[in-house]
Amino acid sequence: MIQFLPRVRSLRPALGALILGLLAACASDPEGPPAPVEERSPAGTPGVGAAPGAARDSAAIVRPRARWTAAQWSDLPGWERDATSELWPALLRGCERPAPDWSRVCEEARGAGVLSDAAARLWLRQRLQPWRVETLEGATEGLITGYFEPLIEASRVARGPFRVPLHAPPKDLASRNPYWTRQQLDTLPAARAALQGRELAYVADPLDALVLQIQGSGRLQLQESDGGQRLVRAAFAAHNNQPYKSVGRWLIDQGEIRADQASWPGIKAWAQRNPKRVNELLWSNPRTVFFREEPLPDPSVGPRGAQGVPLTPGRSIAVDPQSIPYGTPVWLDTTEPLSSQPLQRLVMAQDTGSAIVGAVRADYFWGWGAQPEQQAGRMKQGLRMWVLWPRS
Repeated sequence: MIQFLPRVRSLRPALGALILGLLAACASDPEGPPAPVEERSPAGTPGVGAAPGAARDSAAIVRPRARWTAAQWSDLPGWERDATSELWPALLRGCERPAPDWSRVCEEARGAGVLSDAAARLWLRQRLQPWRVETLEGATEGLITGYFEPLIEASRVARGPFRVPLHAPPKDLASRNPYWTRQQLDTLPAARAALQGRELAYVADPLDALVLQIQGSGRLQLQESDGGQRLVRAAFAAHNNQPYKSVGRWLIDQGEIRADQASWPGIKAWAQRNPKRVNELLWSNPRTVFFREEPLPDPSVGPRGAQGVPLTPGRSIAVDPQSIPYGTPVWLDTTEPLSSQPLQRLVMAQDTGSAIVGAVRADYFWGWGAQPEQQAGRMKQGLRMWVLWPRS
């Protein structure tokens, strides 16, 4: 799962799991968050606010795809070791569009000033209650994958190696449902004609174009026709309403790679060895994403997620909003993808993706650039989660 209206995490399904074909669609569909189920009114949990669209009892909050069980702060592994003050920018951004029941907490957060890690933890403990996230059947372990914002060299005009176009939505997009497939857009004269004049920029590698579509947005280091350079964002605008198919799964099914080789670097390596089959690889995924260009005046600001606020590297995740509302702090207990060292930290649920479905399921936003790409492309780890929700 960077902002398409109203959500950006059209950013993709998770890159790591998408490689294995476990996920569904690269960009989250722009239909907005699901409507909450009708809230029932049992006695409720003393001193604890209920999550929106949830039923409550004395020990649990039940949402459409998750059950939250009351927990203790001591249940959160590594809680005292987190650099919790680093959460504050993401928390304040989430407070720009607060979840239900968060208005009071967000008002106090804006006035909290600069906090140390210990002071930030104390502040949270005084106002929030931890809940363990489970499936409706009671399972507490799930999956975390990673995503990133690609940073890709591009050209305003087709020249030299820059020959692969990124397109704005065609004018006749609404005339066909579904629209032309990826292969048809590459080969049929009528489909190709619909894209003429819709080129935003050109990249050198068709897999770079694909990863932009998988992630839903990206940064372009754009070489202008006058010789200058400009950093812009290619943001999700629409897709062709075709089903998403994993190119990693296609390679596995073709016997070209093993499942343990199905990382994004592994797919790139296969393409380098098999340049004549790259189109075959690309056409196995009929979905195409169209973009719009956005200015990027501050390179330190991440793309907008489904909550409608910029994502913070290392402190924002994508979730299933029927399990965890946007704007909710979430404690993660997992491991680093490359080192297998513990990754235990507080993050904000600020994005989603059509492939991010279920209770104990998250997609971790690593940021932009080469290292985040490496981390995201290999992340497919076990996960436990706790949410922090305001006390009444």
